[in-house]
This record gives sequence, structure tokens and C-alpha cells, in this order.
Amino acid sequence: MKPYQKVPIAECGEPLVPIPLDQFSAEQPHPYVKLGAPYGDRSPYFLRQRVLDHLWQAQKLLQQEYPTWRIQIFDAYRPIAVQQFMVDYSFAQLVSDRGLHPDQLTPQQQQKILEEVHQFWAVPNPDPAMPPPHSTGGAIDLTLVDGEGRAIDMGSPIDEMSPRSYPDHFATVPESPFHRHRSLLKQVMLAAGFRQHPQEWWHFSQGDQLWAWLGNTPQAHYGRL
Repeated sequence: MKPYQKVPIAECGEPLVPIPLDQFSAEQPHPYVKLGAPYGDRSPYFLRQRVLDHLWQAQKLLQQEYPTWRIQIFDAYRPIAVQQFMVDYSFAQLVSDRGLHPDQLTPQQQQKILEEVHQFWAVPNPDPAMPPPHSTGGAIDLTLVDGEGRAIDMGSPIDEMSPRSYPDHFATVPESPFHRHRSLLKQVMLAAGFRQHPQEWWHFSQGDQLWAWLGNTPQAHYGRL
């Protein structure tokens, strides 16, 4: 259990709605769909209605400073089955990167690698009291693009499982454009009511357990969908 999963949920019943991708930016097809993630008849480009409203606010704030820039949606709604798929995929990726064979791992190796994965991927827990943030429709992974649709360099890609993913990783690097870009993203998202994951520069929440825990809010508004 992670600390934020202790926050009680008072589900508000707010609907999950499609993100108007023509107004933002998004990769098509979705990165996890290309890997074969089992979305079924559901889409990763959905959010709770109020979260989408806040996202609009964030983009308006961004465009006050950079009129042609847009928010690029990397990932939003994620069913439990997709969460499990991505945990398994990320585990296999780390095993392969280290030149190991999955059938030859010791229990200690398996546990160590799984712990590394769960630093960045929430456990796909079926318990409705402890849903992964993305399965609530209240979490979103995103970055920024310029007027030509080119991604703004944040210093590391989304989903990288390393300390470079921490929001302030480049804060001590003099004149770092990466920290400046990350700070801009954080600034507009927090001003629009979101809260940032402590270990992921790209992950923001509104209304879920992580959001409530980060802001000392007594309860979350969104449970698993």
C-alpha cells in the first residue's frame, strides 16, 4: 500500500468524457495501444468532466505565455487490465535491459525488479478502495508541444524508470532548459488545480486519492471506473 491509498473515496458519480483531441495534441494511435494493451471498447483519451475542465484552464494559462503551444496528452484513463499489462511489460523491459532471462530470475531478483517497476507504475489492485490513479479518470500524463507540433524537450521521455523522471532532477543544472520546461508545465497545471506526482514530471492528478493526499484533502472524489 502506498500512503495515498489510505485516503477514503467518496465517489461523486461524475461522468467519464472524451478529450477533444483536436483542441489539444495527442499521439495516434495511442502508445500503449500500439503495444497491444487490452483497452477493449474503452479509450485512453477519456477523463472525468471536471478534470477536463481544469485541463482547458491549464492550456489557456500556457497560451497566455506561449500562444501557439499546446498540451500534448500522452495518457489519461487506464482500465485495470491495461495497468496490469503495462506493469508486466515494464517488468519484462527491465529484465531484458539487464541481460537477464525471465525464467532464470531468483525470487530476490524478481522482487527487486518489481519494486523498481512499482516506483513508477501503480499496483493494478482490484480492491475498489485502492484504485490505480489512472483507473479513476482523474489522472493524466502529458507534455508540451510547440506551434509546429514538436515536443518540448523535458530531458527524459515519459515512462522512463529512472531518477531523471523526478520533477526536479535537473533543478541543480545551471541554465537547464529541461528544468525550465518542466517548471512551466508544473506551473500551469498547478494553477489550474492539479497536483503533480512526486516522482513523475509528466503525471498530474485532480480529484483522485493521490491528489487528495498531496493536498491534505480529507477524501478523494473519484474511485475506480
